Amino acid sequence: MAINKRTLKRVGFYAGLVAFLFFTLLPFFVMLMTSFKSPKEAISLHPTLLPQHWTLEHYLDIFNPLIFPFVTYFRNSLVVAVSASVVAVFIGILGAYALSRLRFKGRTTINASFYTVYMFSGILLVVPLFKIITALGIYDTELALIVTMVTQTLPTAVFMLKSYFDTIPDEIEEAAMVDGLNRLQIIFYITVPLAISGLVSVFVYCFMVAWNDYLFASIFLSSASNFTLPVGLNALFSTPDYVWGRMMAASLVTALPVILMYALSERFIKSGLTAGGVKG
Repeated sequence: MAINKRTLKRVGFYAGLVAFLFFTLLPFFVMLMTSFKSPKEAISLHPTLLPQHWTLEHYLDIFNPLIFPFVTYFRNSLVVAVSASVVAVFIGILGAYALSRLRFKGRTTINASFYTVYMFSGILLVVPLFKIITALGIYDTELALIVTMVTQTLPTAVFMLKSYFDTIPDEIEEAAMVDGLNRLQIIFYITVPLAISGLVSVFVYCFMVAWNDYLFASIFLSSASNFTLPVGLNALFSTPDYVWGRMMAASLVTALPVILMYALSERFIKSGLTAGGVKG
């Protein structure tokens, strides 16, 4: 009887998992199939799940600059996302290490203040950030969006990295100090290599936020040549070149960098890298 219960629980678990994956992945499957349909078939009154006539027309069209400057938007998104992620991670390393290892007045208050970031919507930062960006004279530039994305992701980066640094034994750094290393050398020669899984996780998070941002990009960018992919895709809706298949193809290709980043960084995102770092 116990075996039957265990079997039923396992069957129920896998059935629930299959159902969850089905409803989660179905929209992406529909997007993929629509991207291979002809324009008429995509808006047919009697739609089919699979294309009746497969075509790569839409994928070729999104790389045609006369129809959709996908390459330009992709480059802009890549520059903004990578730059903002690198800056946020670098500053986050220094801030997180200070909160994790140094003892100074107000440390607890500063650490607790990071929780308040989650209480407010990003829309509340639009007005102050707009004033700062226009005052600096960087409106409608990639730098404006990079500064904005760093502002958005830095609190979470510091909070996450501090949690990783807290797991690193103090004995490792004490041994490094005995060997004559200063604080900066300890951070970049000892702490950072041991927290590489945390750094990769934070970088992927920052990249994903910057890559998918639409709100700030639509406000701080006004020239089509500076648009990122989310803004460019939205602009495509109001052009004569807009068709469903083309939108689905562009959306799927836009999602590829984040998917590839997760796949490539998977081996780094795991715990226990400090196991055995301290003997005895």
